[in-house]
Amino acid sequence: MAKKQNNELIDTFQEFKETKNIDRATLVSVLEESFRNVIAKMKGTDENYDVIVNPDKGDFEIYCNRTVVPDGEVNDPNMEISLSDARQIADDYEVGEDVSEPVDFSKFGRRAILTLRQTLASRILELEHDALYNKYKDMVGDVISAEVYQVWHKEVLLLDEEGNELLLPKNEQIPGDFFRKGEPARAVVARVDNSTGNPKIILSRTSPVFLQRLLEAEVPEIAEGIITIRKIARVPGERAKIAVESFDDRVDPVGACVGVRGSRVHGIVRELKGENLDVIQWTSNPQLLIARALGPAEINSINLDQESKHCEVYLNPDQVSLAIGKGGLNIRLASMLTDTVIDVYRELPEGEDEELEDDIHLDDFKDEIDEWVIEELKKNGWTTARSVLEAPREMLIKNADLEEETVDEVLRILKAEFPDEEEDGNQPPTES
Repeated sequence: MAKKQNNELIDTFQEFKETKNIDRATLVSVLEESFRNVIAKMKGTDENYDVIVNPDKGDFEIYCNRTVVPDGEVNDPNMEISLSDARQIADDYEVGEDVSEPVDFSKFGRRAILTLRQTLASRILELEHDALYNKYKDMVGDVISAEVYQVWHKEVLLLDEEGNELLLPKNEQIPGDFFRKGEPARAVVARVDNSTGNPKIILSRTSPVFLQRLLEAEVPEIAEGIITIRKIARVPGERAKIAVESFDDRVDPVGACVGVRGSRVHGIVRELKGENLDVIQWTSNPQLLIARALGPAEINSINLDQESKHCEVYLNPDQVSLAIGKGGLNIRLASMLTDTVIDVYRELPEGEDEELEDDIHLDDFKDEIDEWVIEELKKNGWTTARSVLEAPREMLIKNADLEEETVDEVLRILKAEFPDEEEDGNQPPTES
């Protein structure tokens, strides 16, 4: 019975080793430590015990070492043995010698065995957590592929090849991401939270690092160090701007990253759920970098205050909408990429100044047009009445994200300020 209990314990230890990937030396150390903790609790000390664990054979041995004392002088049975009892083990023992006896651990009682199991389970769990933390703390910033195990409203649970749990929170998912159980998913290791001692591996698909790693995998020149990614600005799932620099004058960094007809970014765009990628060439000239970041708009001039990181950009009226982009996305990404607050201003071409004198700023219409509508128009570069009237009606609806009725009312109010001018094509549809 004792042997059976011992073997059952060793079977449990071997299961831990196989499922939790704990190396042999660590397993032996943990087993010995666990046995000694239980012995110390039961006997008061473990100093006179030898614990020998052999997980390969599936057994263990415990020996109790005691000193031989004259009969009748045993003060501590755990540390001492009488001469007569020692000679029952071997008849040549003398006073002062040490006697080593095998101990049947099962005779310590059921409580001791349960304590051992609990101690072992606790220590193995600690080792598992330590191994998981040490593995993934060195993988922060690396892209991994894991299997989707469970999809919840606020997060997705994935399992790596060893069955470790990884979390992909909702705010780290790209809009448009859709996961099915059993399918592989790629993400970057964003961080490892070990504040509670139970590591949580947090993944991300929205981090700029994820896009950077995908580019490194697709563009050999980046992996070889010929091209470096200087900075990335992303609005996940919509658009990203990437500034790249080449250390070889013969290599065009933008062309190398994009590839022939976009061949090198097609796969990345699919992975990012259709996110548009703008690759621009990095420059240490801040004004030039801002101009490139605002592409495809053509810039007339830039007034930059480097101390406050604020700049004023002047463009022809037909370039303002391009610079700002739908919903202000282009200018927002340009600001992120250049770490600069950017304001854009319409600048009429030479010879058209007389038109400016006959224009009216939108702020002058706050009594007739809701202020939030004016702000939406200004975000897209339409700051005057004429700039709104010159814009196609469909563009006003789409870019400013306004209802058709709202746009038509704005156009009606603005047109009333120029009653003598001929009607243009920017008219609301009429019912037939």
